[in-house]
Amino acid sequence: MDFSLNRFLSYREDNRLEIKKTKGGLPASLWETYSAFANGYGGIIILGIKENPDGTWLPTGLTDENKLRKDFWNTINNTSKVSINLLKDKDVQTYPTNDHQVIMVIHVPMAKREQKPVYINGNLFGGTYRRNWEGDYHCSQSEILAMLRDEPEMTMDMKVLGQMTLSDINMDTLHGYRNRHIAYRPGHPWETLDDEQYLEKIGAAAIYEEDQRLHPTAAGMLMFGEEYRIIREFPEYFLDYREMMDPAIRWTDRIQSNSGDWTGNLFDFYFRTYNRLVQDIKVPFKLEGGIRIDDTPVHQAIREALANCLVNADFYIRRGIVIKKEIHQITLENPGYIRTGKKQMLKGGISDPRNKALMKMFNLIGIGERAGSGVPDIFAVWKNEGWEEPTVEEQFDPDRTLLILPLRKQAKKTSELKQAKKTSELKQAKKTLQNKKKILDFIGINHASSTHAIAQWIGLSDARTRVLLKEMIEDGLLDSTGKTKQKKYSLLREDDQSENNDKINVRPGSKTKD
Repeated sequence: MDFSLNRFLSYREDNRLEIKKTKGGLPASLWETYSAFANGYGGIIILGIKENPDGTWLPTGLTDENKLRKDFWNTINNTSKVSINLLKDKDVQTYPTNDHQVIMVIHVPMAKREQKPVYINGNLFGGTYRRNWEGDYHCSQSEILAMLRDEPEMTMDMKVLGQMTLSDINMDTLHGYRNRHIAYRPGHPWETLDDEQYLEKIGAAAIYEEDQRLHPTAAGMLMFGEEYRIIREFPEYFLDYREMMDPAIRWTDRIQSNSGDWTGNLFDFYFRTYNRLVQDIKVPFKLEGGIRIDDTPVHQAIREALANCLVNADFYIRRGIVIKKEIHQITLENPGYIRTGKKQMLKGGISDPRNKALMKMFNLIGIGERAGSGVPDIFAVWKNEGWEEPTVEEQFDPDRTLLILPLRKQAKKTSELKQAKKTSELKQAKKTLQNKKKILDFIGINHASSTHAIAQWIGLSDARTRVLLKEMIEDGLLDSTGKTKQKKYSLLREDDQSENNDKINVRPGSKTKD
């Protein structure tokens, strides 16, 4: 196959394409880009192309294809150069150019969570790269540690905190949780357990190997602890709800985990925040079993979004969780990149929460139980409401995920507006035709009639009736006698009313309304 620039221009998207000019073999920067793409969402590297100042491409080509391929595979399989080879034979392709050289195209996949970080030169902290709009950049220590925390199947919130005891759990919060569990699942087998047994069952406590006694897990402390104790394990832990409903005021309401006037844990934060997020959402009157159900798909979607925000947060990363409620949108921000990748998150079907124990605890009280389908469900609810589509954004260094939920109606497309206008005009034309027939019937029975009498008969205003009568005179259906206030209308040919009815038509372009 001959090389064609047009074939490769289609790869230009999402900053996942890198072209490199090289003549004498594989460029050293190739491996930095390989690491960057693998640690991100994958990408395509094209060797043997240079970019002109105006952004156009010029093939420069590579020589000795066999040697090139051999050097590439020898290097990528050398663990002292590249920590892991993610490629298969089909991921590396060459295309001949017109001058008997080749262009090499390398498809780099996104590394799996357990394969990250992908680094080069045997240097974890100095050879790990990521991609941004300026190109490849060295990952910070914080970013690398975040990838390492996400490697194991046992998530960070399952860690047993041996330096803490069950007395560090806030029992009022725990009992509030248990009451919600009973309400959601009455008669559950764990209902009769004592608090220690219950904490172990839900994953909030576990046996610590060193003393073989129950201690809180990280999930238990995050869910039921108090802020000043939680930060012993998570120094960057911070929860922040900001309500900004008045442009003249910085915020109209605010909840912070470090304020000292409440526990500052996830369970209490969830319900304090949720109640504020939905307080302005209208609830239609609905009864179920004689009890009013104060819930809507929007309520359910917001619960799902808030739970996703909390269970996917990396509480070791700075800046913490921020929930912002504004007049026209809700924004949920959590520290941590998207473990499944943005594309998979929007597609749904795979659940890989960063904090599995926290997810289980929320599931037990009926929150976030739709594993893997949460985000697509939220998008579907927003679409059904006619609101603008939500957006998902990722930020890096520090890693951060944002879900933005607009509360504005989506602007209709031009084609939809045209169709709506056409439908409205057809309905109006039909109604006008019906009213003109009523006028003919009325005058046919009562003969010469005033505007007011006709208007009362057909149920229109005098002004609108006068417009219809004028049109019917112009169309040769009616005649009039007398001056303005005494004017009477009669059939033009009273002996042939059926013919007049057949002549009724809708005047094109009429914008008047009945």
